[in-house]
Amino acid sequence: MGFCFSSSPFFFLFISFLVLFPNLKLSPMVESGSDITTLVYKGCAKQAFTDPAGLYSQAISALFQTLVSQSMKLKFYKTTTGTAQTTINGLFQCRGDLTNNDCYNCVSQLPTLSDKLCGSKTIASRIQLHGCYMLYEVAGFAQISGMQMLFKTCGGGGATNGGGNVFEEKRDTAFSFLENGVVSNHGFFATKYQSVYALGQCEGDVGDSDCGDCVRSAVQRAQVECGNSNSGQIYLHKCFITYAYYPNGVPKRSSSSSPSSSLFSHTSSSSSGQDTGKTVAIILGGAAGVGFAVILLMFARNAVKKHDGNC
Repeated sequence: MGFCFSSSPFFFLFISFLVLFPNLKLSPMVESGSDITTLVYKGCAKQAFTDPAGLYSQAISALFQTLVSQSMKLKFYKTTTGTAQTTINGLFQCRGDLTNNDCYNCVSQLPTLSDKLCGSKTIASRIQLHGCYMLYEVAGFAQISGMQMLFKTCGGGGATNGGGNVFEEKRDTAFSFLENGVVSNHGFFATKYQSVYALGQCEGDVGDSDCGDCVRSAVQRAQVECGNSNSGQIYLHKCFITYAYYPNGVPKRSSSSSPSSSLFSHTSSSSSGQDTGKTVAIILGGAAGVGFAVILLMFARNAVKKHDGNC
């Protein structure tokens, strides 16, 4: 006595799918997006203003509203609010590779963070996220040099990639591209050289020459203070740089976490050749897989017809 299975073509399609993809694992969707709203550092003045009439609070609130609204269409905006007695200067800047939507989503987090991390009465505040920053200061607040370091991080462990100074040579080559790129691209540049990724940006109102000087200063600090650490971030008052070493090659990232691939103009030819080879292999493999799937489906269709006639 034989068994008669369902003649539904979906049954045979399911079996074919299992044969074709025996090692398939279902994984949750990876969120695009990223860390653009992750806090990098905060800077809060120790002094607080006295504001019995609430004039400073009103001025700061108006400033925040203006900055957030401008972030829908601009990557950098600087303005002044308040009266002659309560003048407050402020600005925001987004990373140069962010979309307008990502810029707005990043900047819109900053007013709340400023109040939370620095308080609503401080006379000056700077909140830096991975994708943007905002600062304000009461008129007359003491100014600092554009080259003054605000914050640094150096990745753990050393990166030598075979010993010696190989990593430092690659990193320094990427740095040289970066120093030139921020000048020719007017304040923002990202690049990769072999396994090193580097990004630099200057405040939006800094001229090209001063921007080059600022980034050069940040690079020198990274070389001295981070040594052969495999990653680092150096934030000066008017510019910042960040870099990372990827032994297996710089990974592709979403637009909100890295610049467009068109900015990666210094990739080695050998790396490009390997990427091309991988692309060809993927296309051929995909074509073979589709062809095999068509054969299995045709077989399943014939099996359904014969099976219906015998059941």
